[in-house]
Amino acid sequence: MITPTIIVLLLLTPVIVTYLLGRFMDYSFSLQKSACWGLGLAFVFFAMGHAVKTAGIVDMLPPWVPMRVALVYLTGLVELLIAVMLFIPRFQVLGAKIAIAVLVVFFPANIYAAFHSIGLGGHQWGPVYLLIRTPLQLLLITWAYCLCIKGERYQGEWLKA
Repeated sequence: MITPTIIVLLLLTPVIVTYLLGRFMDYSFSLQKSACWGLGLAFVFFAMGHAVKTAGIVDMLPPWVPMRVALVYLTGLVELLIAVMLFIPRFQVLGAKIAIAVLVVFFPANIYAAFHSIGLGGHQWGPVYLLIRTPLQLLLITWAYCLCIKGERYQGEWLKA
């Protein structure tokens, strides 16, 4: 349960901090930019997991997947690249689109791990873990699409609240 909490805090912190800076100081708040920073922080966290918990992530892949260790490091690099893109305004929308694709493509590994009770980050709970993981994946995809890609549309609504 700690990992999903960390992810949500990483998403929200830049939005809350920049909103408060904009509200009480001379800072121009951008929901889209701060949402991208939050998603970028989450992807840094994901990439770190590939380096720190490599063996556990390798176990999340079916045995028939070739070069599993190399694949885990490669996907960690992809996640780090996405994070960097999300921090650079010029590349934020593209980074968010790639993030959505990665979240969709990687989700079957979470399903496999949950059904095989892999002992990493909640997957050891078995299929019930998908009751947490699935809404989290949907939150990340919705965040990327609504706030990072279409964020300017919601800027005015956010400030009125």
